[in-house]
Amino acid sequence: MSEPPVDRFNEEKSTFTLRGADAPDLKAGVAAIRNVLATLPLRPGVYRMQDARGDVLYIGKARALKNRVANYTQVDRLPKRLQRMVAQTRSMTIVTTNNEAEALLLEAQLIKRYRPAFNVLLRDDKSFPFILLRNDHDFPRIQKHRGARRAVGNYYGPFASAGSVNNTLNALQKLFLLRSCTDSFFKGRDRPCLLYQIKRCSAPCVGRIDEAAYAELVADAKNFLGGKSTQVQAKLGAQMQAAAEAMDFELAAILRDRLKALTFIQGTQAINAEGVGDADIFALACREGVMGIQAFFIRGGQNWGHRSFFPAHTTDVPEEEVLTSFLSQFYEEVPPAKTILLDRDLPEGELLTEALGERAGYKVQLTVPQRGDRRRLLDQAKRNAVEALDRRLAESTTQAKLLREVADFFDLSEPPQRIEVYDNSHIQGTNALGAMVVAGPEGFQKGQYRKFNIKGNEAATNDDFGMMREVFRRRFARQLEENPDRDDATWPDLVLIDGGRGQLNAAKAVLEDLGIEDVCLVGVAKGPHHGREGREVFHMMDGSERMLPVNAPLLFYLQRLRDEVHRFVIGAHRDKRAKAMGASPLDEVPGIGPARKKALLMHFGTGRAVRNASLEDLRKAPGVSQAVAQQVYDFYHSR
Repeated sequence: MSEPPVDRFNEEKSTFTLRGADAPDLKAGVAAIRNVLATLPLRPGVYRMQDARGDVLYIGKARALKNRVANYTQVDRLPKRLQRMVAQTRSMTIVTTNNEAEALLLEAQLIKRYRPAFNVLLRDDKSFPFILLRNDHDFPRIQKHRGARRAVGNYYGPFASAGSVNNTLNALQKLFLLRSCTDSFFKGRDRPCLLYQIKRCSAPCVGRIDEAAYAELVADAKNFLGGKSTQVQAKLGAQMQAAAEAMDFELAAILRDRLKALTFIQGTQAINAEGVGDADIFALACREGVMGIQAFFIRGGQNWGHRSFFPAHTTDVPEEEVLTSFLSQFYEEVPPAKTILLDRDLPEGELLTEALGERAGYKVQLTVPQRGDRRRLLDQAKRNAVEALDRRLAESTTQAKLLREVADFFDLSEPPQRIEVYDNSHIQGTNALGAMVVAGPEGFQKGQYRKFNIKGNEAATNDDFGMMREVFRRRFARQLEENPDRDDATWPDLVLIDGGRGQLNAAKAVLEDLGIEDVCLVGVAKGPHHGREGREVFHMMDGSERMLPVNAPLLFYLQRLRDEVHRFVIGAHRDKRAKAMGASPLDEVPGIGPARKKALLMHFGTGRAVRNASLEDLRKAPGVSQAVAQQVYDFYHSR
């Protein structure tokens, strides 16, 4: 799929902003919108509703901007959700486009960028994994890929999860014996690696297979991933039979193992999609005001996994509108299949088809199957959507109950919407790092996790209390600077600190210095019988201590929060320590890049030798100019 040009929509030329008063008032909002109406054209485009601070409230698209925006001035006809939005609107930003399809694409881009409070949002919008078969080498590499598709090659996907793509890759390596190593590893080999020994690579790096034979394996892999698995199976079967007849039983055994790998891939398909080709299947379920969307990804008649999505901000929004908004955001980064199967007709189906086809560069068809294999697949997706929604509601009910228990246990006025958990990690004061994880009604919010590199302004070596003070001062001082009114969702209702009375007092002192007195702080420390019973002691701000019964669900929940911050901070500390182990003293010298650093180390042997070298010796190093030599010498000897 070709990426759209970055400057496709020129906001500098086609955008203007009008601002109004700050008071949150319905009449003021309508007045601000009416001020915009006088300047709006009857052209397609996208409009952004903004509040008094300039934060985006809502993003919409229109075939005729003037007519669409005029609807917001008729307050009595608007649902309560949009009335609340209009009451907060104080300015609008307008972007005109060439047609409505472009407006739909731009709307999806801006929604993903600004995450407005009144738009339907696709929560799970992380990138999907693909299989990449590269074309920029004589012996192409097969690998897992995420992110922008810049490498030259064939991309197969999306896969629903990293697990599904890893299982498929493992089976493909057994089936087609394609290399998975990097080009540098490939170039440096003088004997086959372990993958060749376990029959998962044909070892082209050392000439165990020639370029023509490897190209045939690549062609077979492309045929298989393109949906021609029957053709590949017949070819392998014929080759195995020929090898057996020629008494080449070793080759026949290799081909037999490859056929087994092919059978494994076919047997792991959760649904039978043979004959469907390339298709994406979506079904929506709704219950108790919550909507869930189930997606199946079919490529070449193979099921490449399925995933459940639960869009946000769907209250009082029609189901068809939710599905349309979901699809436009979903396909912002994922290339659509040529056929998209839906469980209902969409009022803007033709517009969505045009927009997706324009973005993908090929014709895309939205259809609601009524019979046959496609209908059977769609019915299965609908059943999965209902079941996933039921599980979601059950989990939400359990989570809500736990949060009510948290409020009761810690004397909060209401269940917390945001819980922050803090911990530090270091080894004798080195590579010190703090971390924060966030949890709420919908579980862990990993996009809100933060790491804090301890700078040592307040923390001395091995001073856990000083590290905690630094983390809290940086976190909450910035929070006060960005949102002094404390009226958004980024302020915590409950803060848990991994540690005892000392860590709690350090954090409490920082908040008192900043004038923050209404945040509930709790220290979570190991109890006297932690090793045997797994109990924790909760240190409260008033000096009291509390404990929970060993088998209490609330204790397990709080332990899970503590374990998550442990996992996150230890993983971040390991990454930081590994990076520090590979660091060089030359990294501190400004203007010295990797090539010159390598040249200096190759010539002098160690960073210490570079530091102690004379100016004349530095000038003699190959690849080092006189100016660079002077720069290195001055850096180490200026003092």
